[in-house]
Amino acid sequence: MQGPVHPQVKAFASWIRAWGKLKLALICQLLFVLCAALLTACYGIVVGNSVDWALIKGSVLVSAVFGPLFIAFLFYLVLHLDAALSYLEDSAHQERLLNEGMQDNIRQLNFEIEERKKAFQAKRRAIDELRKEIAERKKAQIELEEQSLLIRSIVDSSPDLFYYRDETGRFASCNKMFELIMGKTASELIGHYPADIYTEDSAQSAILTEYEVSMQPSELTLDVQFVKDDGQVLWFEMRKVPFYDRHGRYIGLLGFGRDITSRKLAEQALEKAYQDKGKFIATLSHELRTPLNGIVGLSRRLLETKLSKQQHGWANTIFSSAETLGNIFNDIIDLDKIDRQDLDIVYQSVSLKQFINDIANFAELLCQQKGLQFTLQCDGPLDINLKLDPTRLRQVLWNLINNAVKFTASGEISLHCQLDTEAGRLHFSVQDTGIGIAGEELERIFDMYYKSNDGRRLSIMGSGIGLSVSRALVEAMQGAIAVNSVVGQGSCFSVDLPAQQLAQEQQQTIDCPELTILLVEDVPLNAEIATALLEQRGHTVILAETGEDAIALLETEDDIDLVLLDMQLPDMDGEQIAKYIREEPHLASLPIVILSANVRKAEQQLANLQINDALAKPINTARLDQMLARLFSPSAVKLLQAKDTVEVTEPQLLDQATLNDYIQSLGKDAVKRSAQLFAQLLPGYMNRLMETAVQRQLTEFQEAAHKLKGAAASVGLLWVQQQAKRFEQETINWQGLERQLVDFHLQTEQHLAALFEYIDQA
Repeated sequence: MQGPVHPQVKAFASWIRAWGKLKLALICQLLFVLCAALLTACYGIVVGNSVDWALIKGSVLVSAVFGPLFIAFLFYLVLHLDAALSYLEDSAHQERLLNEGMQDNIRQLNFEIEERKKAFQAKRRAIDELRKEIAERKKAQIELEEQSLLIRSIVDSSPDLFYYRDETGRFASCNKMFELIMGKTASELIGHYPADIYTEDSAQSAILTEYEVSMQPSELTLDVQFVKDDGQVLWFEMRKVPFYDRHGRYIGLLGFGRDITSRKLAEQALEKAYQDKGKFIATLSHELRTPLNGIVGLSRRLLETKLSKQQHGWANTIFSSAETLGNIFNDIIDLDKIDRQDLDIVYQSVSLKQFINDIANFAELLCQQKGLQFTLQCDGPLDINLKLDPTRLRQVLWNLINNAVKFTASGEISLHCQLDTEAGRLHFSVQDTGIGIAGEELERIFDMYYKSNDGRRLSIMGSGIGLSVSRALVEAMQGAIAVNSVVGQGSCFSVDLPAQQLAQEQQQTIDCPELTILLVEDVPLNAEIATALLEQRGHTVILAETGEDAIALLETEDDIDLVLLDMQLPDMDGEQIAKYIREEPHLASLPIVILSANVRKAEQQLANLQINDALAKPINTARLDQMLARLFSPSAVKLLQAKDTVEVTEPQLLDQATLNDYIQSLGKDAVKRSAQLFAQLLPGYMNRLMETAVQRQLTEFQEAAHKLKGAAASVGLLWVQQQAKRFEQETINWQGLERQLVDFHLQTEQHLAALFEYIDQA
């Protein structure tokens, strides 16, 4: 919009504004007049070759007249042109700004259009994805419904019952079997508390053993009995599993029940058969023990008479044989000991020379009956006392000698004994010249009930338990038994045992006062022998053959010092008499010693009564003397009192007597394994105590304490056992109990460490 005049107009307009109209008009008028005069003069010179002053005057006059008009018109024209140009420039500038704004708006509009297109396309894609997801969800929902229906069908068709209860304890789900057992439909059960539907004494409450507790802290599995309306008894193995969310909050309880009626009935039948077998064996053993007691008692009396050396040896062999047979009867009563390898091993000081002489006498008699030669060879010192179980070792050697004689038709039987005092080992070997054992049978010869298939041995084969029992006994004594044999040349059985040398025992006179003893025994022979033993020691014996006689004597006799009580009487058992004694105030402190063929069973039967001691039949004289000394010897009483004083001032952490007995009987490794098992179970016991203490569940807390008490007693943790017993029996103060349990746990772990150290040092 800019032309060639535009700058001059702008410049002239700026001069007008800068100089002012009047001043610039005068200057322009003066210049106009001068220009007119000059042009006239130049014209005169050019035309006339002279200056025409009249013409100059006329031009000056004309310019003076018309000059202001021209200048005014020029100024007006310039100013208006400048204003028009300025307006035009402003308009052009505004137009440019408007165009730029319009272009920006167009660009923004185009961008928004593109964005809307993209959003629309994304919306279409999202709608497509949503439609696809809806289709997949519908498909998954259909599949889930089908799977749920399948699972529901499986659960309903299961022979096991199932139910689920929410965190409030209400039923939330169950299967058909549960409905059948509970006698109600699912609609009648779901949404209700068990206590709203069943009473605690109903048959269904046996299945819902946990409904009195709103929350179970841990899994629970137990067998419960369910009695149907028709009287039929069913057994279920119930398993209760609590459910927790990821924050550890209890959200429900699952219950499963499996019908184990057939298994339970089989177990009960097996248990009854086992009890019947035990009763039969006990009765048989009791009947056999009557003549055996006569053999033991009369042979003992015979040994006290004047006999030749050979006769004394024979009588001593009869006595030791009958005594060993009586001890074996104790194991016959509990046959499962052999299966559990739980045979009692009782170590004592044994004269090796006397022991070997007894074995040799027995072997020589057997060989003479079959016309075989017997040889005895001993290496090492014989006049020495060793720590052995003579009954068990004698049983093993007699069994081996019996087998050697049984399978040898001609030749000799040899017994070799070797004592290695440096290594602390005792070695026996029994060798024969019999038919031998085939090589393929050597690996199984010690198996229970194994019998050879060799036709030459069938007529003389026994029950097949002798060698198996012998191996169990040897291993229980921490020893080893082995065999070498060649068919047609004979066999050699060897026994290797640890042998600890002991100092020679010196017989000490027992300072025991004369006693009046009530002997309750219904077998005349047993009574005669026991009376003779007691009268030989200067005591007065009052005999009662029935329970009624015993009670009558206890009521009338005031000077009875001791009661020797047989467990089996014709009119009542020993437990009834012992209970009567302990309930009578004037008899409560009277010592009671049980006489029984099965001491362990008798002690278990009388566990709730205070029994002073127990003696096995036939009565062992050494055991009898020890019992009398412990109960009535003044020196023994002082020793016990001193021991009690020490125990009061310094509490005993470990039951050392029990531990020593277990270590001697079972071996250090077995006792250590038991302690390790207790260490594994201890956290579970402690957690159960803590959980029940937090929830203040008294019955569950006492049950947990009872279990811990029994476990601690089985491994000799005496202090832990006593503390657990206190938790079980004493009144519980819930305030501060959690802290006590933490301290109790720490102390128990310390005592457990002491137990391991004691076992290692034993």
